Amino acid sequence: MSDARTTGWVGWAYFAAVMLFIGAAIDLFYGIMAIIGPNTAYFVGSGGGVASFDVAAWGWWSVIVGVLLLLAGLFLLRGAMWARVVAVVIAAVSAVSHVMSLPAQPWWSAIAITLDVLVIYAVTVHGRELRR
Repeated sequence: MSDARTTGWVGWAYFAAVMLFIGAAIDLFYGIMAIIGPNTAYFVGSGGGVASFDVAAWGWWSVIVGVLLLLAGLFLLRGAMWARVVAVVIAAVSAVSHVMSLPAQPWWSAIAITLDVLVIYAVTVHGRELRR
């Protein structure tokens, strides 16, 4: 017989869902702004080369990712296993990207990595409690 009591860690799983909601809102906002703004941006490199960047395509990608984050957060609150997997993958990708930005932004990167690790821990170890 399994122990069916809910611990305080369920709050951390809710925290993970709220972080997904915030990420979804930011991605949706940036994506919509990229779609309705200018379609192409040009960047000049240090060697004098020019690169073109399709802002509208990036905007649509950001909107799609934002919708996926929103769905993952909603289903994480309902205890769906696939949402727990998506939350862990997103937090892991975020942690790796912040490791790469440590030299540029050490304090923010350290804080973001810590939050990502807490989200991964809460969702993997205590995420099953969300089903109750």
